[in-house]
Amino acid sequence: MQIRRTPLSGDQPPTYRWLPSPGELAVKVLSLGHDADIDGAHEAHSHDFPGVAYFAADGGIMRVGKQVRHVEAGDLFVIAPGDVTGKADSDDLVDARGWGVFFTADALGPETPGAHLAWRTHPLLFPFVHGGARNALRLKVPVPDRDDWITRIHALQDELTHRREGFREAVSAHLVLLLVGVSRLAADVVGDLRENAEPLLAEVFDVIERRYPEPLSLREVAAAVRISPGHLTSTVRRRTGRTVQEWITERRMVQARRLLAVTELPVSDIGRQVGFPDAGYFARTFGKVHGMSPTRWRAVNR
Repeated sequence: MQIRRTPLSGDQPPTYRWLPSPGELAVKVLSLGHDADIDGAHEAHSHDFPGVAYFAADGGIMRVGKQVRHVEAGDLFVIAPGDVTGKADSDDLVDARGWGVFFTADALGPETPGAHLAWRTHPLLFPFVHGGARNALRLKVPVPDRDDWITRIHALQDELTHRREGFREAVSAHLVLLLVGVSRLAADVVGDLRENAEPLLAEVFDVIERRYPEPLSLREVAAAVRISPGHLTSTVRRRTGRTVQEWITERRMVQARRLLAVTELPVSDIGRQVGFPDAGYFARTFGKVHGMSPTRWRAVNR
């Protein structure tokens, strides 16, 4: 699991980006409590991938945005890409008993389009569309269902730990069941988001998905969704923590990594296929995002 820290300008916190290696199953379960691997204080930050945090007992605090929330049994925090997690101290969750489950859309299967963009349109990922606008969504798991949630997370963790034959299919199945549970708990919130926010975001990401292999600018995306570039920029940044151009680049980098991993195509050909006619500009952009050249990335990850 390779996490890359991307600092932002001004008073914006950095964004942590998950760059799965070829063949990696992009799902991670972390313990949240006295046995968690937390060393010292952690800076305020956001992720470009979704996750949930579930707590089975009272205890500890969660810092989301500028709020400090005392953890209660049955709390389920839905953490969208762009949500800001406040600066954490090592003893924030020392009395808690919980788990964090983080993933990328790739884990839902190869047919999921657009990897990091797919959580915007996949029906099970709809609770994660609120990113950046209203801090992490806090839901409450009913008392009769709480043991089932623990069992579900433990089963997912067990498959990831022991990696028995068929574990990839098992992990995907457990993750889908987990997200079904999240979607059912968030039904009212999701309905509100679908009515008031998602149409524009869905349209923006649909344009990116269809047109990323060709030259594509902010102005062209804005024209396609029939709003001004300025309004589009502020809306997408506010709700996702990233700009339209950053999302275009991210979509291109997802496809570039796939082609580097599974084909022998020359780097220049891959660049052209993902919207970079200039091979040098593609190599510079890839290096800025990944910290190494496309050729080096291909060699390291093979």
